[in-house]
Amino acid sequence: MNSLNKPIANESSKNENISITRGRGRGFLLKMIGKHSSEKSVNLSSSSILPTENMKSNVVVHNQDLVKKSSFQDYEYTYEIPARSTYIPPEPNENDKSIYDDGISSEKSGNLSSSSSILPTENMKSNVVVHNQDLVKKSSFPECEYIYEIPARSTYIPPDINENDESIYDDGISSGINFEKFNDIEVKVNGKNIPEAIESFNTLNNIPEQLMDNIKMCNFVKPTPIQKYSIPIILSGKDLMATAQTGSGKTVAYVLPIIQKLLMDPQTLVKDRNHSEPQVVIMAPTRELAVQIKMVVLKLTRGTGISSFVCYGGTLVSHQKNQILKGCHILVATPGRLNEFVQHGFITFSSVRFFVLDEVDKMLDIESKPDIDKILDHFSMPSIMNRQTIMLSATLPDATQHLAKFYLNKNYLFLAVGIISSASKDIKQTFFLVNRFNKREILSNILKKDSVGTIVFVKQKWTADFLATYLCEKNIPSTSIHGDRLQDMREIALNDFRNRKMNVLVATTVAARGLDIKCVNHVLNYDMPLEIEEYVQRIGRTGRLGNKGIATSLFDPEEDYLLVDPIITTLASANQEIPNWLLKLGREARYNDANDDIDKFGGSDIRIISNSVDECEEW
Repeated sequence: MNSLNKPIANESSKNENISITRGRGRGFLLKMIGKHSSEKSVNLSSSSILPTENMKSNVVVHNQDLVKKSSFQDYEYTYEIPARSTYIPPEPNENDKSIYDDGISSEKSGNLSSSSSILPTENMKSNVVVHNQDLVKKSSFPECEYIYEIPARSTYIPPDINENDESIYDDGISSGINFEKFNDIEVKVNGKNIPEAIESFNTLNNIPEQLMDNIKMCNFVKPTPIQKYSIPIILSGKDLMATAQTGSGKTVAYVLPIIQKLLMDPQTLVKDRNHSEPQVVIMAPTRELAVQIKMVVLKLTRGTGISSFVCYGGTLVSHQKNQILKGCHILVATPGRLNEFVQHGFITFSSVRFFVLDEVDKMLDIESKPDIDKILDHFSMPSIMNRQTIMLSATLPDATQHLAKFYLNKNYLFLAVGIISSASKDIKQTFFLVNRFNKREILSNILKKDSVGTIVFVKQKWTADFLATYLCEKNIPSTSIHGDRLQDMREIALNDFRNRKMNVLVATTVAARGLDIKCVNHVLNYDMPLEIEEYVQRIGRTGRLGNKGIATSLFDPEEDYLLVDPIITTLASANQEIPNWLLKLGREARYNDANDDIDKFGGSDIRIISNSVDECEEW
């Protein structure tokens, strides 16, 4: 027990050391602190952390003051400097043949290629290329090789259409109950020296007899407003930019006067074994629309001696090449395939008299405009002054007009029938407020009531195939059409829908423009488009030539909120009922502003805004 009361040796020494420091100077104090720190480092030397010479003290002198380095007073950290390596790698002897033994043999690589699901190609035997005498790695993933297969050329040959078969005139849409109301539509023509409109096809001057017979075979009794004004304008030789509502006969409005001028002023068709020179080039954004325009040309040129041909992708190139080299007066084409033939020299444009852009707003968008520029900038293309240029569309925003005017003669005429970029009043538009979870159920409920002659529009290609399969499982005969389907399958699907073998056609944007299908009674937007122009084009597949149609749209506010105000404006311009929930979603109802004439008309000739047009007439 007495030993417990004895002082500890270290404790007495500490007290003595502390007492000694009293009355001493600051230098002695620093010395004692250093000594005290060294004792701590010696005590810690038995641990795994070893002290270094640079860490004998945990204090520094800064501005004559003592500054503590760390807030952790009871710990000191040591960092060892790694020793310099003394390893010398052995030098390989180039005369030693064993250096060749560690390579991978061809047998091993062959076994790997046969067992692997990814087969190497001749172009991918090495993953490096030589560029400027350096080895440049092709891929940032050195252990992965990707094989990109070039898609096989299509072997599809479209069936030839016999122009002597009068059944080709049976698939046209006859005028409807509201056809006479076309005369009440407001028409504006801007420009100089505007020719007088026609009231009947019989009033056309010097029209060939065979052409008039073909007009009667097509059951064209009375010209529509766009035809009344565009036919004399084109016959006068002026460039034209025109817009009219969907289903108003725009194709005939430019095909008919072009054929009449070819017959009134025939010129020798230039062709040889290496190339041909068409006299008329008509361009369309989709293959289906190009085929449809070719059918209209065929109906009106039957028996006249004027030849025509359509070239588009997805078909056998050699077959189309042979047909083109036979020569044709009128060539209908899509941009991609036409540029391919031009690049190889099979087509030149030295004899072009008419150049037509159908659906011009689509042809001059960011994706298609470079292809159009390649054609119009081709060295053989006649200048603007030496050709007649015609552009038409149901939707014609100002941005498109600004681009299009550079391809037209300065004094071109601008023709607007009705409200620009507006829907037909013959189409009853209905909207359902939905979400992504109940869209499919609402779709099936609508189609169970009546599905015959319905086009369902979607955004994605896979959605088209999925919905077609889903509807077939619901006992609703359906097929699909989109850009990833082979061309023969696309044409089979379209023909099955035309012939009513299928009640529903599920389609992407490839079927949104220009298609004139007789049996379409109902257009259903399962997915709303991104732009109001495409919405107008979609629902325009029904309610054509005065016939009534129905358009139903499934509106999801989370996905389609950008279309709220444009949809309200479109409904108001067509005198359609606007749902209350849609008005609540729209903060402003711009259709109430009756003071803005341009907005009321839905758009205008851009030259009016800049005061660059001298004359403007209204009918």
